Amino acid sequence: MNTSSIFKSIDKRITLIYLPRTACFLFIFLQMVGMLVYPGGTIHDASTLGYTFSQNFFSDMGAYAARNGEPNYLSMMLFSFSLMVVGITFMVYYLSLPSLLGRTRSNYIMACLGSLFATISSICMIGTGLTPTDLVFEPHVLFANNIFHFSLLSSSLYTVVVYRSEVLEMKYITGYVLFFFSIAAYVGVLQFGPSARASVDGLVFQVVSQKMIVLAFICSVLHQTYGFSKVGVLSGET
Repeated sequence: MNTSSIFKSIDKRITLIYLPRTACFLFIFLQMVGMLVYPGGTIHDASTLGYTFSQNFFSDMGAYAARNGEPNYLSMMLFSFSLMVVGITFMVYYLSLPSLLGRTRSNYIMACLGSLFATISSICMIGTGLTPTDLVFEPHVLFANNIFHFSLLSSSLYTVVVYRSEVLEMKYITGYVLFFFSIAAYVGVLQFGPSARASVDGLVFQVVSQKMIVLAFICSVLHQTYGFSKVGVLSGET
């Protein structure tokens, strides 16, 4: 049995609705707990207590030691586990999409290519969770940045695929278009935004931008699951 037939045999309500919703809510919950147990410290001020929402990156929670020098084991484990769950779930989610949205040969090819890029992005999520920034900084940055680089490629293809497939209502297509532009804007921030290490203002800009794109990512996936949950949407697979 090839990969396509395997994913066709899995209940689409599980892979396209229930698993993504569960993973997104679990991610939010684990990140919130991780923030609560994070010892403290930012790039510019090691004396701060606890997690500072506008000055601590998500990756600070994944470090072996907090920026104030204290052990960060619990927050690190929560961060790593949450990204592994989301990465695996999104991989399954995107590998399930071509059989639903690829109703023509060209759309199917574009969907498969989009899912390939999304799978690489998902692998980068897992890699980000497994590379503490204070121990292996360069691999961590490579994985973290490529989550969004490959998501941009995937979302550009799926914006066209979703529109051409006519499976979802226009409001869900519009949501995917907005997601694409959000990813594009954040990639621009990564490439041309102020350095987080140069100033506190630069740090706040980068941290808040990261929070916003992660929120957009989660909202986009959740929004799509409601589109897929509409009566009749999942019954018209190719």
